[in-house]
Amino acid sequence: MAKNGSERPGTGESEHRHDDGANGVGGRTAADRREDRDNAPGREKEALWPSGIRIWAPPLESMPEDVMFPLAWEEMMCRRVGEGEAPIMHIWRHPYALTIGMRDRRLPRAPQAMDKLRREGCSVAVRVSGGAAVPLDEGVVNVSIILPNPDRKLELHGDFERMVSLIAGAASPWTSEARAGEIAGAFCPGDYDVSVNGRKFCGIAQRRQTKAYILTAFVIAEGSGEERRRLAREFYDEASGTLRPGEAYPDVREGSMASLDELAGVPSAEAYISSLMDRMIEQAGAEVLTQGPELPFDELDRLSDSLKARYDRD
Repeated sequence: MAKNGSERPGTGESEHRHDDGANGVGGRTAADRREDRDNAPGREKEALWPSGIRIWAPPLESMPEDVMFPLAWEEMMCRRVGEGEAPIMHIWRHPYALTIGMRDRRLPRAPQAMDKLRREGCSVAVRVSGGAAVPLDEGVVNVSIILPNPDRKLELHGDFERMVSLIAGAASPWTSEARAGEIAGAFCPGDYDVSVNGRKFCGIAQRRQTKAYILTAFVIAEGSGEERRRLAREFYDEASGTLRPGEAYPDVREGSMASLDELAGVPSAEAYISSLMDRMIEQAGAEVLTQGPELPFDELDRLSDSLKARYDRD
């Protein structure tokens, strides 16, 4: 995974960034950096999100079977936001899918593991934003915030931290115990895992294009965290061949994952989505769209095929 954020020749896009290794030098944590900034002399409180942001949350039943579709939709919307369209928060769910990272795709038996899942009715895609395997179903809420970046600023830690603030804030009607920090044994691990009582319910990543970028997260809102962990572990057991967990792929262990339902009594994915929307409306005066932005389906299909050709290959 590239870490320098440099532009890829001929694409007009910048590399993806998961939150691995995001704590920086000296072992300082996200909370340390946030406290330093908040307490800096003369610092004025900045708006977390731009005004005029839109919210699009398509109904679950409208989601296409191919999980690459919402990922391609976000890629195209990111280009549009970079061209001047208003920023947007995209909230979506999928009935049954697994998204994996490019490093996962390079495991010796990844194609066979992916084919096995597809035969079982699971949609599988290599995720553009990086990271590692994440099982999706109707209890997992995907949240992507697509923002302009005309000056090409790179504020990785700050962007991760405000996403943590949004995710934790949306859970605050039920718990004030959400914390950021890597959870050992969790799937798709990173420094900005969001957890309650040591069990992860959310992971965060970023994807940057030339003039805009995507902050994206998955949130296990309801159901069994252990069941999702087991699915991720089964994929790695099949895909890894003779490789051992740790360096080649995450060591996904029992007791590391849970849903917000299990951790805090969040009643449903819909309840968490509603809280997310309320939070963004409160912080940015967001507009909830009743109809999604019009994107040409033929262009989306071509982009989806292009992303598969680029990332889902040996």
